[in-house]
Amino acid sequence: MDSDLPEKVKRFEEFVDRRLKPDLVRAISERDKVFEQQKIFSDLRKNIENLERNSVTSLRTLVNLGSEVYMQADVPDTKRIFVDVGLGFHVEFTWSEALNFISLREEKLSKQIEEYTHLIASIKSQIKLVCEGIRELLQLPAGKPVQERVF
Repeated sequence: MDSDLPEKVKRFEEFVDRRLKPDLVRAISERDKVFEQQKIFSDLRKNIENLERNSVTSLRTLVNLGSEVYMQADVPDTKRIFVDVGLGFHVEFTWSEALNFISLREEKLSKQIEEYTHLIASIKSQIKLVCEGIRELLQLPAGKPVQERVF
């Protein structure tokens, strides 16, 4: 057996633990954030469609001021709404303009989710490849998997 084999195995394990697994956790976290944004826009689209369907022209609602403190608000005209477009900016839209913007945004978010999903699959395959390399270095039979944590 190779005398520096334990050192090679250790380097491969460190590569998985210090590089690949944190990258995987980060990619999953980022994809989850995009899922949350997608849900927010989906809920907004449904709310606008409900307002249109029910011909709501005014509205009384509760507004979250922060830290779960709410205040009652009257909206005299619901035909125009403000949509958070990112970086703290809000744009005033009509219902149809908002629906068009939401459709574009949902399309972009779907592409981001797809990209993160491919990245996650790639990182997982790299982890499996390195684990298979460790198994071959240690000359373990193919039936015995190298111990790895599952995410």
